[in-house]
Amino acid sequence: MSSAIDPRTAVPSLPQVRKRSLINGDGTRTSIDALWCVVVLAGPEARVEAMLMGLVTRVLSSEPVASLDDYVDAGGGGGLAAARKLGPRAVIDEVEASGLRGRGGAGFPTGTKWRTVAGLASAALPSTVVVNGAEGEPGTFKDRTLLRANPFLVVEGALIAALAVGADRAVVALKESFTRERARLETAIAELQAAGWLDEVAVGVALGPGEYLFGEETGLLEVLDGRPPFPRISPPYRYGVDETGFDPGEPAGTEMAQPGPGGAPPALVNNVETLANLPGLLAEGADWFRALGTAESPGTVVCTITGATRRHGVAEIELGTPLGEAIQLIGLGPRPGHRLVAAMSGVANPVVPAEQFDTPVTYEDMLAIGSGLGAAGFIVFDDETDLAAVAAGASRFLAVESCGQCTPCKQDGLAIAEMLTRICAGEGSDYDLSGVTDRVSTVATGARCFLAHQQQRVVDSVLRLFPEAFDRHLAASQPTAQPEAILPIADLSAGGRAELDLAQQDKQPDWSYDDTDSGAAPADRLAEGGPDDDTP
Repeated sequence: MSSAIDPRTAVPSLPQVRKRSLINGDGTRTSIDALWCVVVLAGPEARVEAMLMGLVTRVLSSEPVASLDDYVDAGGGGGLAAARKLGPRAVIDEVEASGLRGRGGAGFPTGTKWRTVAGLASAALPSTVVVNGAEGEPGTFKDRTLLRANPFLVVEGALIAALAVGADRAVVALKESFTRERARLETAIAELQAAGWLDEVAVGVALGPGEYLFGEETGLLEVLDGRPPFPRISPPYRYGVDETGFDPGEPAGTEMAQPGPGGAPPALVNNVETLANLPGLLAEGADWFRALGTAESPGTVVCTITGATRRHGVAEIELGTPLGEAIQLIGLGPRPGHRLVAAMSGVANPVVPAEQFDTPVTYEDMLAIGSGLGAAGFIVFDDETDLAAVAAGASRFLAVESCGQCTPCKQDGLAIAEMLTRICAGEGSDYDLSGVTDRVSTVATGARCFLAHQQQRVVDSVLRLFPEAFDRHLAASQPTAQPEAILPIADLSAGGRAELDLAQQDKQPDWSYDDTDSGAAPADRLAEGGPDDDTP
């Protein structure tokens, strides 16, 4: 089949197969013979109930898609064709009916977000779709895996979103360090352009800094407007990328944050994985989408497992799969001779003890146990892990990545990290432990983004669930330890191990990589004209 297929008319059938394989960092797959291979038929009445949940391939291709011809031969373009037949309002209706939730971490209903953006359309300029590919959550590698495996699927999803909200362009935001993903995307965009897919919607790639907050929605939009990734106070559907007014070069303020007729158009920001769900959803319908998952968390999720497991990997699972089973399926369980004790969804949610590994991986069930699904990137800990050092490592990462616009977030965060580091080094006291507790209660005061709450949630959960980890250090009955390396993943090796971004350990709280910290908050240092990314 030719890549010149008209996506307005082709509506393919997309059968789903549970695969006995895991995706590797280089885009190849590794066989896992222990898994069941079960065909899942489309439609709620034809669903095959498996005795054992396995891995699925709705959005994560079983093999890397090398070209647009290959994509079209496998049914690519059917979702966009179906969307064009339905029209914008019916597309939004279908997305709402599907129950698709954002896969970036918050789990907000995608259809609700689209309907609101469409309803706030500006008479001055068309809206813009922004694909958030600025992945930086420790323990997560799903978006880069998706882009390496099948960038055509993500771009098709962005084109469907553009149709729904009346956008005339889509921008894929990546960190500048994501060179492989950029190359895959730019090649795919060139093929799509040549085949006429992008005649109505321009698609491009925008590069940004390595900072964690580049992945935060308003911080990302700030970068696209040419400023550092400092989160802004704004409604859920912030106005930007295009700005109007007397001084559009100024940072986002009241004029941008307040919707009004004829003003700046709203930007629709969706995660890579969220958009990757759209082609299949539109081609097959909401009932097909809901054939997997639960009522509140329909569909699948692309899950990353790293840490103290036999292997690390990324795979797609049905929402509702127990956490322990996901760890077994993707990570192959604990290392020989060890026992798993906890897992943590990045640095966004409280730690989950092993006693709760029977919890289904859904938004509602993870919330019910006092944690959260986040981006479904689980760092797993075993009986050899020093949980106090985990708290210190997570706290340090968040404190360094804080921009400093909110003083408690930066200063209390740094104080928490320092006290936890002293405790792990055998130099702490009961005063430090009580100081951590005090600062945890104040770190999120006045916070304009979620980072300070993450500091609060992660550290507090380790203090509550594993108090003995701190007591042993204070009693000098535990060997001294450095903070655990809780860092973003730089790559996944073909051998099944995560390679962490170790350069982040040299990053100073002022976001420089100098030998010493200047003491200035990034928001102050960069506002004075410093570079917006000092990544070595």
